[in-house]
Amino acid sequence: MPNWEEIRKEWESSKITFKDLAEKHNVKLGTLKSRRSREKWSRDATDKKDATQNKKMQPKKEIKEPVVKSDKLTEKQRLFCIYYIKYFNATKAYQKAYECAYSTARVEGSRHLANPNINAEIDRMKAEQTNDLKLGVRDILQKYIDIAFADITDYVVFGNRELPMRDQHTGEILTDESGEPIMDYISHVDLIDSDEVDGTIITEVKQGRDGVSVKLADKMRALEMLSKYFDLLSNSDKERFQLEKLKAETAKANAEVKKIEKENKTDAPPEITIVDAWTDNDE
Repeated sequence: MPNWEEIRKEWESSKITFKDLAEKHNVKLGTLKSRRSREKWSRDATDKKDATQNKKMQPKKEIKEPVVKSDKLTEKQRLFCIYYIKYFNATKAYQKAYECAYSTARVEGSRHLANPNINAEIDRMKAEQTNDLKLGVRDILQKYIDIAFADITDYVVFGNRELPMRDQHTGEILTDESGEPIMDYISHVDLIDSDEVDGTIITEVKQGRDGVSVKLADKMRALEMLSKYFDLLSNSDKERFQLEKLKAETAKANAEVKKIEKENKTDAPPEITIVDAWTDNDE
């Protein structure tokens, strides 16, 4: 059996990750995370304080606003380039630049991207922006991979927990005829410490009336982006991509079934046509 006291001491006194710790002691990652949450493991508060201070001491990187340098574009075309660099969406960029209807922007946005002068200027602006951020194509692709393959269990531990039942009025532990506590199973969701997760993939964490909720970055959008650069993925990432794609399509089909059943309010099974959602957009 694993020595949990030894495992706890090693985690609290080092910078080892949960994944490496689980492999070292041959225990399940989920069990390790659940144990940490249940027993309130905590690393040295001084180290956390020093790390926070070091982050605060680092100067913020100045983000430059995109600038159009080409003199071959109209004022509206220049605005289109700026908005496109901001949103990477031709329809939205055209709609903001020309203040027109969505139907018009959807057609004209694609035409603008086909304009050689506009296209060349956007490429120049993208290269300049990438250089300022010191990001390469592979870095950006990796971030989409991280989002697309993110697993919620990397951020929360959930399951059932056995606790003694208490009197609703006095709060005292209820016991049976032999004096033993009466146990009950309750569902729980515990957050993993912020220093153990990739915070760039989390877009929202909030405590609501129904408990804690964690929202991750848009997995569907990341999968759509990866589908356009499928050939650049490694063989293992291609396999994971296909699996995540299948999961997403299955979830979408199930959602469509529930929606139709709710609208029809009938017990008869609905007929559904699943449309391939992985066709590249014009934008």
